[in-house]
Parts: sequence; structure tokens; C-alpha cells
Amino acid sequence: MNQSIQFPDREQWLEDQKYVLFPIMVNGMLFDCQITEQELKVRFGDNSNALCLFKQHRWEIEEEFEELAKLYEVSTLHPFYCLSMAEWAVDK
Repeated sequence: MNQSIQFPDREQWLEDQKYVLFPIMVNGMLFDCQITEQELKVRFGDNSNALCLFKQHRWEIEEEFEELAKLYEVSTLHPFYCLSMAEWAVDK
């Protein structure tokens, strides 16, 4: 794991938006990552709630978001990472 990219253990489930929000620290700056309930269930199965799926597959998810952090610089204008960033780049 890249030492300049870290994932503090502070995930939370946002019921209204239906996604897990979790922090990423990039070069000392804290940003948010989000993964939707739908993305979790498509990837890992529909047999558990989204937060449980996130916790069970945390390492895989963090590896994917680490790659996003290496490819995309976030800013105050777009201060979070999400999987659609990668999908958007593939489409372009």
C-alpha cells in the first residue's frame, strides 16, 4: 500500500443516499470516498446489507480507490472519489 495514501477506519452508512462514505487521506489531506449500495451488491452479492459487504471486502475496495487516488486529483470543487470516476474515464 502506498504510504502517502491511507484509509482511516471511519466508514458510515448514509441511508438517505444509499451509499457507504469512508475517508481517504492523500498526502496528509482528507477526502471522502463513496460506494453505492448497488455497486456493492453487484460486485459482492445481495446476501448482506451494504455496510457489512463493505466491511467484508474492505481491502479490495480500498485497493480500487487507491488506484483512483493515483489517477485523479480531487479538489474542493470535487472533494470525493467514487467508482463512476473510473467508468467516466473509460468512456472518454
